Amino acid sequence: MDRNEPHARRSFADVTLEEAVARARALVPALRNRAAETEALRGLPRATVEDLRATGLLRYQMPKRWGGMELPFFAIIDVAAEVARGCASSSWNLHNYANHSWMIAMYDPRAQEEVWGDDPDALVAGGVAFPQGRGRKVDGGYVIGGHWSFCSGVDPSPWSMFAATIRDADDGPPVDWRLCLVPRGEYEIVDDWQVLGMRGTGSKSVRAKDVFVPGHRALSMLDIRGGGCFPGARANPGPLFRVPLVALAGHFPAATVLGNAEAALELTLEAIAGRETSYTASRMRDFQAVQLKVGAAAARIAAARRLLRADCEQAWTDACAGRVPDTLAKLAYKRNAAFAGQLCTEAVDALHALAGANGIYDRYPIQRLFRDAHAAAGHISLSFDTQGSGWGAAALTGAAANPML
Repeated sequence: MDRNEPHARRSFADVTLEEAVARARALVPALRNRAAETEALRGLPRATVEDLRATGLLRYQMPKRWGGMELPFFAIIDVAAEVARGCASSSWNLHNYANHSWMIAMYDPRAQEEVWGDDPDALVAGGVAFPQGRGRKVDGGYVIGGHWSFCSGVDPSPWSMFAATIRDADDGPPVDWRLCLVPRGEYEIVDDWQVLGMRGTGSKSVRAKDVFVPGHRALSMLDIRGGGCFPGARANPGPLFRVPLVALAGHFPAATVLGNAEAALELTLEAIAGRETSYTASRMRDFQAVQLKVGAAAARIAAARRLLRADCEQAWTDACAGRVPDTLAKLAYKRNAAFAGQLCTEAVDALHALAGANGIYDRYPIQRLFRDAHAAAGHISLSFDTQGSGWGAAALTGAAANPML
């Protein structure tokens, strides 16, 4: 790969899943070395963005016709978790950028040309909380506005994707939910990202007022609930783009949380193997209590990986067969992503506790992983109270109120 080759002439269409994972794994040492810089910048270093471009990892969910890898859906676990072993913030932004490429493939081909025509590596950020955006239909498109928080990776992105609830009148009921692609010059970035963890994601807020969005750049959530009724289906007919978006969206952040926990386990094993206690000079690896805590953490992490991977494999199998899961199955995906995230957070907590007083130092890497784990756990998709109760209510009563499922 030539770093100086123009982005538009690169193609990664022949990259396999195994090769993509190997490229992600090869980045881990550099990402760990840049972790402190990434936190200090509150965004990805230029070198990290260029690494993601040069390896093609930004395009692992992009259509092959645009030079993307178009890997099977379960690649979201394998690739993002591997990158998170090096840096959770880098993985979080990678899965956001790649996820948005996946979604752009569902838009009208005219929108794809606008975003990718000059640069298929164009970064797309997004504010996807629908209550934070409002819009109305006008001739030729929509007028939207709002204040969206948590727009990860927004600073270097020439485009952003904003969620807007569409109403016919200000006080009227919702009639649609649209994801609107907006170029950089039409919104304001609010620098409010001073946070506990995941600092390198640069997840600042964004404001916009009365922005006109052409209809071809406003994707209805009702068209991407699974199957092939989305505007880009003729151009991008592959099964990857037939996976129901909202049902599986939680697996993207869960993959980062998984890789972060795997890194915590790896680093803890390295630290304990050669560590003696400060007061008795006993070897920590010989304590059964330590062995049990490490074993339990490893089991939680392994269970989370299997649960997430199995969900994504099933979603891929269904998409390949032309099946769309029912609402309860979709809610089970959301439940499982949150539960897997909870398992990983519990594992990181236990591993961080093994550090003792060392765990309070900034120089101790698991301290950052601990903060990142808890910051990521705040994501709504990883809230088991929310996602577990959603499945439980539907299983017990048959009620499921989310029209975007």
